[in-house]
Amino acid sequence: MKVIIAEKPDQGMKLAAPYSSIKKSGYIEIKKTAQFPKGAYVTWAVGHLCELVPPEMYDQKWKAWKLETLPILPETFKHQITKGKGKQFQIIKKLVHQPNISEIIMAGDAGREGELIVRLIIEQCKVQKPMKRLWLSSLTVNAVKEGFQSLHTEEATRPLYFEALSRSCADWLVGMNASRAYTLLLQKKGVTDVFSTGRVQTPTLALIVKREKEIEDFKSEPFWEVTAFFTFKEKEYKGIWHKKGQTRLQSAELAKKIEMFCKGKTAAVIDVKQEEKRYKPPYLLTLSSLQTVANQRYRYSPKMTLDIAQKLYVKGYISYPRTDSHFVTKGEAETFPAILDTLSVKKEYSSFFPLPVSTLLGNPRYVNDKKVTDHYAIIPTEQVPVLEKLTAEEKKVYDLIVKSLLAAHEKEAIISTTKVETLVDDRATFQSKGKVMKQLGWKRIIQSGNKEREEELPMMKIGDQGVVNKVETKESMTQPPKRYTEGQLINVMKTAGKQMTDMELEKVLMESQGLGTEATRAGIITVLKDRGYMIVTKNIVIPTAKGRLLIDALGSSLLTSAEMTAKWEQRLREIGKGEASAAVFIDQTKKLVNHLIQEAENAAQSWDFSNIDLSSMQKRQGKGKRRPTSVGKCPDCGGVVLDRGSFFGCSQYQSHQCKFTISKMILGKKIRQKDVKAILSDGRTEKLEGFTKENQTFHASLSWDSDQKKIIFNGK
Repeated sequence: MKVIIAEKPDQGMKLAAPYSSIKKSGYIEIKKTAQFPKGAYVTWAVGHLCELVPPEMYDQKWKAWKLETLPILPETFKHQITKGKGKQFQIIKKLVHQPNISEIIMAGDAGREGELIVRLIIEQCKVQKPMKRLWLSSLTVNAVKEGFQSLHTEEATRPLYFEALSRSCADWLVGMNASRAYTLLLQKKGVTDVFSTGRVQTPTLALIVKREKEIEDFKSEPFWEVTAFFTFKEKEYKGIWHKKGQTRLQSAELAKKIEMFCKGKTAAVIDVKQEEKRYKPPYLLTLSSLQTVANQRYRYSPKMTLDIAQKLYVKGYISYPRTDSHFVTKGEAETFPAILDTLSVKKEYSSFFPLPVSTLLGNPRYVNDKKVTDHYAIIPTEQVPVLEKLTAEEKKVYDLIVKSLLAAHEKEAIISTTKVETLVDDRATFQSKGKVMKQLGWKRIIQSGNKEREEELPMMKIGDQGVVNKVETKESMTQPPKRYTEGQLINVMKTAGKQMTDMELEKVLMESQGLGTEATRAGIITVLKDRGYMIVTKNIVIPTAKGRLLIDALGSSLLTSAEMTAKWEQRLREIGKGEASAAVFIDQTKKLVNHLIQEAENAAQSWDFSNIDLSSMQKRQGKGKRRPTSVGKCPDCGGVVLDRGSFFGCSQYQSHQCKFTISKMILGKKIRQKDVKAILSDGRTEKLEGFTKENQTFHASLSWDSDQKKIIFNGK
């Protein structure tokens, strides 16, 4: 028999779905089939079943946070079973040790993390049996069957394990040491908060803080623009004054002079330029582009979009979502006609059919085997869902993916643009722009979110004569750069290489897709929010005082630079290809840790935080303890609800035995002061992401049920 180890329970069920099977506790038994002549067991991890042990497991001196015990550099790294997941581990261990088991099939997600999760479990089981690797890009019945027929050898994907393990251990080394160093050094400045740092989260935070400082340093200045309204017989249009393309005037007096000069004067068309622009359909979706468009359209956070896409993938409706490729293979392109036929009978999409392009085969914009590495672009599978059975959020994300594929089978969008130059009294030049949509093409499927439209100009020709019948002067102010939305932040992370001056390193970072990976960027943004480094208000990202303090403290440290990430990613990619040594990489990381600690100690000598409000990060005067913060009025007794550190509780617990409490952790989701204040003042929170129950993630708002005396979920 064989044991198949999946990454998650729902994934395990999909792997067993094509076969006759019996569901048992923690695993599924597949009965004897042609593909599994002796049967098989499908079991699963629950995400990361194993984790790196804490510092004190290596040496007790590392338990307490002290500068003199840094750096923390274990000789070898050890793993343990994650708390609360021991029962499932024992099930897996018992299965793989059965004497009738001849082979283990690793069936985690087809990528670095899936490789790491399953191999660590096998390592912790201390079992030596032949292994194969299942590598899937979708979980449809056909894909699963084909995957089991074409298993990879264990050796083929082993380098990915070394890459993921190296990344994990190196991140642990940098995070553990730098976090303690900066936290302890900041304590000496009277700042008592905990400051975590990370190879990806810290340079990402630096980009957010940099943008905030650009906004604060921006000096808004006035400018003026002059618009003239022309009449040429029965034709009317308007134009804006310009000189060599510059429309803005720095002086109100000059703008007024132009306005007065032009009033009632004769005008003549001196130039007409028409240009036809053709816009190809967009590329197929990667995770980043899906997260960006979902944020633009629906304000879904990157993590929410990833969670929804993962659910659609596990249900078999879309291909693997954690991909950075815009392309598909020839084999996948051959399946598109059948997928489109199924979609064409859905009322939501029937109006788009027939599509003008019958096949993408031979179109290198979409089909390129050489540009598909681990996974191809996100596409709908042949397993088209009953759309009414999807949640509202699932339906919207699925729709974005479907329309991406439909648009690829459409014609170009063709827009005719016209530019007219009008000269007033032989002295003042005005520019007019207009456009006409000549062919909608793919834009009939994917509408632009930009509602601004250039007006359509009348047909004009050089030499036409007319008059100025009205002139207006408008005063405006220059605007600072805008803060990022969460969707834009994903793209900023992806293109962080553009911030660099070293062209070679920029190339490396761009090739490795910037800061983080498709799979990790949403998590990094969530970490920055959860650790109090930034907040998101109406989809706009704003750094907190704590986030700014950390970046100010780091200064020009390597921890804030894309350069370090570029070198790191270059080496990790080489490890993943089997071209570099994981052991050498870890040794280099240990040297980096020593440098970072020395760098922090040197920087601390010149820290000056006089321009930052530190009150929220300092202990109150008195016995050295922070005074509990009031978050609102108790709904049970009218007392004051306080932040008690590990929970929120009523101040009248002792005097009136009021038992009102709200935990700071509900189904794996951290509950903030902001959330409790919303419950107590508005009755409920906004929709929160990241609740987990029975290995399923969901989103809901919270409210207090006075009858049941407990928190309840709304809109799951």
